[in-house]
Amino acid sequence: MVVLLLFLAIIAFLYSSVGHGGASGYLAVMAMMGVAPAIMKPSALVMNLAVSLFSFIGFYRAGHFKFILFWPFAIASVPLAYLGGTMTLSDSIYKKILAICILISIFRLIFQIRQEQEETKPISTLAGLASGGAIGLISGMIGIGGGIVLTPLMLLMRWATLKQTAAVSALFIFVNSLSGLYGQLQKGGIQVTDNFQWSVAATIIGGLLGSYYGSQKFNVPTLRYLLAIGLVIASAKLIFT
Repeated sequence: MVVLLLFLAIIAFLYSSVGHGGASGYLAVMAMMGVAPAIMKPSALVMNLAVSLFSFIGFYRAGHFKFILFWPFAIASVPLAYLGGTMTLSDSIYKKILAICILISIFRLIFQIRQEQEETKPISTLAGLASGGAIGLISGMIGIGGGIVLTPLMLLMRWATLKQTAAVSALFIFVNSLSGLYGQLQKGGIQVTDNFQWSVAATIIGGLLGSYYGSQKFNVPTLRYLLAIGLVIASAKLIFT
């Protein structure tokens, strides 16, 4: 139990420092601990809610949140995350395909680390709606908040700086996790892990520390490397679990 809580706190710290909720990491740890899939998804989404909220607050208070970057993604993603949460399907092959896409994003992200570019360009409403809807549906289906897809997309398209992306991703993850969790409730209720309250407490502590250091202490190159590490963890989880 102590080992599980320690891993959850570390994952929450790492992910919240770059504006993520950590659901993919929580799912990986629970899978390694032998937790049943029916319990894993809702448990990860609840922990995702807590950590992404604290992460968003940290980046918002530091002045990095831009509503104009958030709303095109959110308006389409929330209803489709709910729809995905109501679906019952085998997603093992789909996860592997998604993992390949994330790995490609990691290579391009590492290239951007070396470039140190912070120039941005406007996002079109259509692009935001289309990508937000697709990510929302994926999020609901596999029990994540969608940050592992949205973050590299925003950076690769240069729609925002790294810390702006972290702020947008954190709130995006929160609303999608809430919508996906509600969809699962409508499908027939949820189950969570034993001693769930301690798991949530561990992730909240890690999330608070991560959001503080990510929004105010870590420099941009450090955040890029942390993000790359987080995406590697997420893709490994999708491939091997």
